[in-house]
Amino acid sequence: MIPRHLAAVLAAAAMVVPPAEARGGSTPPQGDGRRPNVLFLAIDDLNDWTGFLGGHPQSKTPNLDRLAARGMSFGRAYCAAPACNPSRAALLTGIRPSTSGVYTNAQPWRPAMPDAVTLPRHFMLAGYEVLGGGKIFHGRFEDPASWQEYFSRPADPMPPDRPVNGIPRTAHFDWGPVDVPDEAMGDHQVVDWAIDRLGRPHEEPLFLAVGLFRPHLPWYAPQSYFDAHPAPEVVLPEVPDDDLADVPRAGRGMARPEGDHRKVLEHDQWRNAVRGYLASIAFADRQVGRLLDALDRSGMADDTIIVLWGDHGWHLGEKQHWRKFALWEEATRVPFVIAAPGVTEPGSRCDRPVSLMDVYPTLIDLCGLPERRELEGVSLSPLLRDPTAPWDRPALTTHGRENHAVRSDRWRYIRYEDGSEELYDHDLDPNEWRNLADAPEHREVKAALAASLPKTDAPDAPSARARSDE
Repeated sequence: MIPRHLAAVLAAAAMVVPPAEARGGSTPPQGDGRRPNVLFLAIDDLNDWTGFLGGHPQSKTPNLDRLAARGMSFGRAYCAAPACNPSRAALLTGIRPSTSGVYTNAQPWRPAMPDAVTLPRHFMLAGYEVLGGGKIFHGRFEDPASWQEYFSRPADPMPPDRPVNGIPRTAHFDWGPVDVPDEAMGDHQVVDWAIDRLGRPHEEPLFLAVGLFRPHLPWYAPQSYFDAHPAPEVVLPEVPDDDLADVPRAGRGMARPEGDHRKVLEHDQWRNAVRGYLASIAFADRQVGRLLDALDRSGMADDTIIVLWGDHGWHLGEKQHWRKFALWEEATRVPFVIAAPGVTEPGSRCDRPVSLMDVYPTLIDLCGLPERRELEGVSLSPLLRDPTAPWDRPALTTHGRENHAVRSDRWRYIRYEDGSEELYDHDLDPNEWRNLADAPEHREVKAALAASLPKTDAPDAPSARARSDE
């Protein structure tokens, strides 16, 4: 059953922009009366290990950096949820997990929000040609109504002897090179499809969504990307031995140090794992470069807004944790770039805390589409024009019912379902090594941040049989 408050939100929203009215919209920003094209680029499981964010000194991302140089990068951008399905469902519907009840990868989002108008669907109703390829929604929860054409990502070739890392019963928590050319990889073929679509004539403005799977596990990439990161030279994250000592039981339960981290240490795979992640990032970066080159060749670059986003971050041993599925900085911070010709200053950067919930209303604003009242984010247009503009909205991330993190300019505040808390001062402790939640002098700080927590949390939406770790 749909939660009562969500049903009310969607019922009200359904009357806002009926399809006949949606084809009108507000005045588009293009002088010729044609709305701008949108290149909507998603990257799976990418944390801040990019050149423009500086998360790892050995990450090789010249093309992501080139994209950041075309527009505005956001240094403090955060996902709505640190898992693929709830993060993507929230961004693409504009509805938070705490409103929809979609908290995990195993919960199909469409039955929980049957009347939600997705971002690409809203563009379609406004007269755009809307095409999607690769991973945009999560796994088998793709949404046919959102696309006029959708290209499903082909499977990757696999190494013959798995697991490559030697960790028994590791499933897809594996890494190593594959002896194939780039052209054999699924992401390369998705970008081939997108390049072809960019090269075709378009009578209507184009909304083209391209979803790259890497650096999602398993970290298999052609040998050259591993060769670019020699294992003996790989720099590991700095992780204190007592990284979890002041973390409450609920946080340690999310970290699961006895799981992946123990296995990685026992099999001496930490350096190889970091190498595999760096190699997979470099491979994804190459695909971004191919796409940017094709856009420039198409003649549409000056009339195209590019939005790059990652669905959540990733831990590689910080807090003795691997993967996403946690509420700390590494799991929630994402790469986020908007390059909007005539709006964003090339090479600009904004360090105000923003949320991926803001993507949908921002694109509505930039493209002159009708507003949607149910959206729980806000337009970033003021920051796109002036990255120092007043901004008092902290970013909210949710991982499971009643587990939330609030990120302001200075602070990260976490409150778990059992009432336990964490508080980190990023001015003094950017690695979140010292939990200040019990310090009496920070009670007012916690209270101010807690004001941004959801007033109610929807019950869990029904689950389906699905891989929870995708």
